[in-house]
Amino acid sequence: MTDAARQPAEEPDGRPAHRPDEDAASLPVLLEAVLSVGSELELHATLQHIVDSAAELCSARYGALGIVDPERVLVTELFTAGLTEEQRAAVPHLPDGRSGLLGVLVEDPRALLLADLTQDPRAAGFPPGHPPMHSFLGVPVRVHSEVFGNLYLTEKRGGGPFTEEDLALVRVLAAQAGIAIGNARLYETARRRERWIDGAAAVTTSLLAGSPAADALRCVAERARLLADAAAGVVLQPTPEGGMEIVAASTHGDPGDLVGTAIAPGSPVLEQLLGGEPVFVDDSATDPRMTTPVRERFGPSMMLPLQSGGRLIGTLALPRARGGPAYDAVDRLLASQFASQAALALVLADAQHDREQLAVYEDRDRIARDLHDLVVQRLFATEMMLESTRRRAEKAPCGDTVGDELTRAVDELDSTIQEVRTAIFALQQPPSEAPTTFRGRVLRETGGAAVLLGFQPSVQFTGAVDALLPAAVAGGVLTALRGALAAAHRRSGVTSIEVLVDASPGRVRLTVTDDGRTESGGRGATVTWESAL
Repeated sequence: MTDAARQPAEEPDGRPAHRPDEDAASLPVLLEAVLSVGSELELHATLQHIVDSAAELCSARYGALGIVDPERVLVTELFTAGLTEEQRAAVPHLPDGRSGLLGVLVEDPRALLLADLTQDPRAAGFPPGHPPMHSFLGVPVRVHSEVFGNLYLTEKRGGGPFTEEDLALVRVLAAQAGIAIGNARLYETARRRERWIDGAAAVTTSLLAGSPAADALRCVAERARLLADAAAGVVLQPTPEGGMEIVAASTHGDPGDLVGTAIAPGSPVLEQLLGGEPVFVDDSATDPRMTTPVRERFGPSMMLPLQSGGRLIGTLALPRARGGPAYDAVDRLLASQFASQAALALVLADAQHDREQLAVYEDRDRIARDLHDLVVQRLFATEMMLESTRRRAEKAPCGDTVGDELTRAVDELDSTIQEVRTAIFALQQPPSEAPTTFRGRVLRETGGAAVLLGFQPSVQFTGAVDALLPAAVAGGVLTALRGALAAAHRRSGVTSIEVLVDASPGRVRLTVTDDGRTESGGRGATVTWESAL
């Protein structure tokens, strides 16, 4: 064979001609790359595996896989191969596809092969510190006919340009990568959906357990923040002035500076929120619709309506930190479904609370009826006593005995009336709430003492105690009452305690009487406390 026969043939453009033995050598490498690309289910691991395999398949020094956001038409994430930690640290920010050759493939997703990109006028936008590159190969990666991203290879080892064979190999790998990415996306979407469903179920369970309203809203904010990987989770509710105010918040630190922050009426974003429309923001700090003073701390954000059955409960906002990744379509869908489920759970919890309150009121109504029956019987007995006394007075000369019986009957009636008033007032107190009136606070003290004593002390009020007693004097009365009840509890044989609060325009007097044994051996003790008004 002559020397000329040993020389490889050349293409018309001067490049070495394609040799079949090169295809045969490349097939095992391609097959291994295809198999390795399809071996992962976790999306980030799959993407990194794709760019590593492509760089190895074509002997490229550097490789990158840019993920394209179809809405904003730019590269949102870049997976790289071949860059050392020092080289990566020297680049302040990686290209985003807004310009240069990366932008060319974003706008026109077709394969691109260049012998020297520095000679192409479209090559621009390299950030400072970016390593020098010459040979270039770019191929789009499609998932179900949709462009998912672009695969970029530069600097073929050996110094030569990338060949048509390299381009064909990368196209095959990109097709297989599209299938692998589709499977990984389905797997990741299923996992994310499962987490959001579990989170919604946990919130529903917590809300229906009977948590107070403030705790319920805080639970929704915290669970949503964790699921969305957000910097904060906040719940806003409409204000009487026509704005919206943060009423519950969850952050990595103290959320106290967020609670109370308001969106003033007239804000551009307010009309959408009050109308129950979701709002998605790329950067809270720079978006002109955002007007709150805390917006400078956050980047991408979702604001989702909490509404059920046409009723707007509020808005769930999930802002991420400045520079954080934008929310994708799956994030928005799952978070919106979570917000709808949480709103329904809040409505159900509110309805359950109303039912429990109704049950309490019904029980109090029953108690009031029982009390009414008891009081009627007692008054009837007193009436019979008076009738008997009247008849005896008609048959016998009037004497001291008749007067004493009449006096006792009148006293009994007065005592009964006072006890009925006290019982009715106690039933009028809102359930599960701390009493705000002086009467209610006295009844709460005696009710607490009843747990230790084993019986309910009798309480009577004389005069307009709620109107006459200032806060300082009322506190003194309550302190004296606690001391008197504690002293009565320490005495043996106590079966009854009578508490009398007598208020007049000039003074207030507290009298606590019990029937327990005193230290001297007698029965009954009285504690009196008095203060000027």
